[in-house]
Amino acid sequence: MPRLKHIGFVLFDDLTQLDFTGPLQVLNRLPGVKIHLVAREAGPVRTDCGPFILADTSFSDCPQLDLVCVPGGWGVDAAMEDAATVDFLRQQATGAQFMTSVCTGAFILGAAGLLEGRKATTHWSYHASLSRFGAEPVTARVVRDGNLFTGGGVTAGIDFALTIVRELYGEALAQAIQLGLEYDPAPPVNAGSPDKAPAPVRDAVDARFAPRLEAFLEVVDRVTATADA
Repeated sequence: MPRLKHIGFVLFDDLTQLDFTGPLQVLNRLPGVKIHLVAREAGPVRTDCGPFILADTSFSDCPQLDLVCVPGGWGVDAAMEDAATVDFLRQQATGAQFMTSVCTGAFILGAAGLLEGRKATTHWSYHASLSRFGAEPVTARVVRDGNLFTGGGVTAGIDFALTIVRELYGEALAQAIQLGLEYDPAPPVNAGSPDKAPAPVRDAVDARFAPRLEAFLEVVDRVTATADA
């Protein structure tokens, strides 16, 4: 069973903070692991909710990682078209034990050609677009296809990370980390997936996401056109 030594989170401006910090809280508790917060350049990275995160490692200084995790967020659009980010992921993928993503971070892996022929998941509102990168969309909170782990939207990152711990280190350690974090979800409302949300709520969220999704799909068109050229 593989043991991880170097785990890297790939950071970019306007990432969704919880996509990153949820899995970080879980994976940082693995024994003998060093976490690398990686960006084009070391320094502050803006999240989509205001605070900055300090990247401690640049792409050029990053060692070979055992597990690479790519979060999502509004900044995915720019990251998909950023040659340095895409090249970094391709290079890391040649030696990493696992390539992983949370939420729309899957599309950055897709831009790097790492989803082709693989089962994957992402945030429900973007799910169908996975096929644009050759992936087989699977409706699930967490999906594993060989050395590829993908998580659904935002809060799924915690389940995603606990799944990695369970599959690589066993049930007991996953349970111990879960207990230490008091991760015992009991939401006061029950609309956390499209199947559970009332139709008016789903319609309102769809309407709010529509401009964002349109802009995202324009980027997907450009990225996939370039890949096909």
